[in-house]
Amino acid sequence: MGDETRATGGSATAVSGAPGEAPAAEEAPRSRPARSLSPSRAGDFLTCPLLYRFRVIDRLPEPPSPAAARGTLVHAVLEHLFDQPAAGRTPDAARSLVAPEWERLTAEEPGLAELFENAAERAAWLEGAGIMLDRYFELEDPRRIEPAHRELSVEAELASGLHLRGYIDRLDVAPGGEIRIVDYKTGTSPPEEFEARALFQMRFYALAIWRTRGQVPAMLQLIYLGNGEIVRYQPDESDLLATERKVEALWQAIERALRSGDWRPRPGRICEWCAHQAICPAFGGTPPPLPADLPASLAEVPGVAEEAPPSRPASPVPAAPG
Repeated sequence: MGDETRATGGSATAVSGAPGEAPAAEEAPRSRPARSLSPSRAGDFLTCPLLYRFRVIDRLPEPPSPAAARGTLVHAVLEHLFDQPAAGRTPDAARSLVAPEWERLTAEEPGLAELFENAAERAAWLEGAGIMLDRYFELEDPRRIEPAHRELSVEAELASGLHLRGYIDRLDVAPGGEIRIVDYKTGTSPPEEFEARALFQMRFYALAIWRTRGQVPAMLQLIYLGNGEIVRYQPDESDLLATERKVEALWQAIERALRSGDWRPRPGRICEWCAHQAICPAFGGTPPPLPADLPASLAEVPGVAEEAPPSRPASPVPAAPG
């Protein structure tokens, strides 16, 4: 599947976002499915059950980081780059979006402005985002791409009643109807022990698309802007059936952890970036007591599958559904 793609009309139930356009910043409140799982929260549990508990059950705050903020900024610029006519999607156009998108992000989450001690430090950080955007143009020519959707909110219900929810950075549809799912990563392509998580996330999205549209995506594409590499994977039905079984088993494992209270840490390299080392038993810490009013099922936990769009700043504490 090459770069030449076109916009396509129509979307299946549980998939939102106008063709070729990002979803509106504010959507009307709607009831959330009782049993829901997002790729981020699924990835948290696979990485470390205790991290999942801290984020979903305890809802502990996590301070913003320069790396995460840069990822949000670069996603926002790449989303809005496609608002330009094809000929206007140039490196200069992308860089011109950095300052206004940063202003928008800091207006939405003022704490981001406190990441830097002075203007020079902030300018150097913004230049780093510009370098990542320059690298994007070495990997793709956006003048030859017309996304079907950007920041597409997807929801799918499996036969068991489990709902899958998440946001796809970009969904392309070729003239022949083939679907490509694209995800931007502002880190470097991962070593082997982290690659499985990235591919699981993409298979999660592909499963949601398959179960709503009845079509297996032809290509899953991860664009690593940290070191300028693209990872491509072509799934088939057997891949997605295996992913469906894994997702169902994962939900059952999370429910068992909730019933037993056994949220074990899983030490690894990801611990270097964890905000909760001080209260992690793996580092000599003690987790806080579990909430006294903990429900019997994850279906009753507020915000269990809440996920922010990639171009919006994440809340320090996940917001409960409205």
